[in-house]
Amino acid sequence: MPFSEKTQSMSAGEPARALWISTVAFTVCFAVWTIFAIIGIRIKQELGLNEAEFGLLVGTPVLTGSVVRILLGIWTSRYGGRLVYTLTMLAAAVATFLLSYATTYAEMLIAGLGVGLAGGSFAVGVAYVSPFFPPDKQGTALGIFGAGNVGAAVTKFAAPFVLIAWGWQAVAEIWALVLAATAIIFWFSTTDDPAFRDRRSRGVASKSFLQEFAPLRSVQVWRFSLYYFFAFGGFVALSLWLPRYLVGVYGFNLEAAGMIAAAYSIPGSIFRAFGGVLSDKKGARSVMYAMLAVSAVATLILSLPAASASGSDPAFGVTAVIFIVVIFVLGFFMSLGKAAVYKHIPAYYPESVGAVGGIVGMMGGLGGFILPIAFGLLKDITGLWSSCFLLLFVIVVASLIWMHLSVKQLSRQGHSAPAVAAT
Repeated sequence: MPFSEKTQSMSAGEPARALWISTVAFTVCFAVWTIFAIIGIRIKQELGLNEAEFGLLVGTPVLTGSVVRILLGIWTSRYGGRLVYTLTMLAAAVATFLLSYATTYAEMLIAGLGVGLAGGSFAVGVAYVSPFFPPDKQGTALGIFGAGNVGAAVTKFAAPFVLIAWGWQAVAEIWALVLAATAIIFWFSTTDDPAFRDRRSRGVASKSFLQEFAPLRSVQVWRFSLYYFFAFGGFVALSLWLPRYLVGVYGFNLEAAGMIAAAYSIPGSIFRAFGGVLSDKKGARSVMYAMLAVSAVATLILSLPAASASGSDPAFGVTAVIFIVVIFVLGFFMSLGKAAVYKHIPAYYPESVGAVGGIVGMMGGLGGFILPIAFGLLKDITGLWSSCFLLLFVIVVASLIWMHLSVKQLSRQGHSAPAVAAT
């Protein structure tokens, strides 16, 4: 159904209300999803966990929140984003509250599985928000929604104060109550999206799960997934890795390194909205080319220091000032790329936003889980701190080459991208 026909069932302020309430909800979800980044340190001390156990504890919500995205995306297409979003938040809130009563490592891991549901809310929000807007505005809308990533910074700044005052259990309980309240406000403040309302009014049967998964046979979906693996997964991985890197290479104290990492996360999340605006105005493909090209140069520069645990070789090392400037430039362009990837999805797959958005989001989330582990392994194997950026350089160059060859092939075959996604 053309978008102009769908708008007949919407009130004037409905799209804006759906967007802003969804964005606030996603911000709270992201704050809950990253809660172990703060309370995990205290839990590690209390339980006497080794590094591997601690890594699994912190990574469990990231992993489950990534994997569940594809199912939540499909359920959103079948049952509507308003219902699925609300239930997802309530389920994550219950798990987070119960976390405060966990006393053993096994109980912590089980609770972490439920906390991870909060991270899966991204796929729900994308599928819910996009039908409210015409194709030429979806990049901006999804960019604003994706800026809810700033919830991670909210936790980094606020949770330590709560933890010091009342303990890590209080952090879990307060975050859970805020998430539950957000779910209730969301339910009573929003309506079903126009695409779901249209299907329900016309009595259109929901797609089978096999039909929902059909677009995943397209190589293009996996190309988009690789872009997001780098843009989102790489961004999350660097947010986690930066404090250790700055301490190990440049001798920063932990407090300063943590503040720089938090400062990296905040604008990197907010600029995602700007990436959506650029994708609407200049085309998502142009933004992707710029993101990948600049990221290739930046990661190459950052891979130059011959660094080890004792510091970098002064003959080759990039100074701390240059490092911070380049890493912020990299984070800025990654944020533009995150928005550009999701601009493509409703343009190419308007009837499968939930499934395709879910798989792309899943791969991005897996990047945030896998890459920090890979960074650590590379450091152990090579002794070079900068080896992590060499890995990112390989990924971004592979993405750039794949994108360019695919665009040329489509051009030779006479196929063109949807106008809203092309240059």
